[in-house]
Amino acid sequence: MTRANGRRVGDGSASGGDAVGWATVEAEVPEFAAAVRERFGLYRHHVLATLRKDGAPRLTGLEADFRHGELWLGMMAGSRKVLDLRRDPRFGLHVNPGPGADLAGGDIRVSGRAVEVTEPGLKARYAAEAKPPEPFHLFRALLTEVVRTSVEAPFMKLEIWRPGRPLRTIRRTSEDPEVLDA
Repeated sequence: MTRANGRRVGDGSASGGDAVGWATVEAEVPEFAAAVRERFGLYRHHVLATLRKDGAPRLTGLEADFRHGELWLGMMAGSRKVLDLRRDPRFGLHVNPGPGADLAGGDIRVSGRAVEVTEPGLKARYAAEAKPPEPFHLFRALLTEVVRTSVEAPFMKLEIWRPGRPLRTIRRTSEDPEVLDA
């Protein structure tokens, strides 16, 4: 069951655990969510990872958009990524690193499940505001993990948020690497 208000959604799928809408991230970790959203806002296009029919990863460009407490994924009609997500809704989204890729503002990735928006009114409202090229497909991102990696000399700083857990911060150096949990 999916709810637009960002509440938890557990579907018992193999992708595991609960997934939440963007509003939950904002409510639970507002400063972290603001930094993530700001970093996504620097560029229009980002990199989406989906699973092909044979299970191999597919990386493609995508426009991601934050509106009304949701992270929206807009896609060209009939694209392979649409077919991938309809077959297996699991995805990873990596923020555009920008020129030089120096991690200014952090390196961001989010993971979760994509739910296709089929309600005509909701899709029309989105189209009126975002003005995507038509025709298009629209997916709502339900998140299972949000990760921000940044440099805090002399450390590499990882901030990891998962639904129902506090924000976890790990600082690593090349001399003292910590093994991350999966």
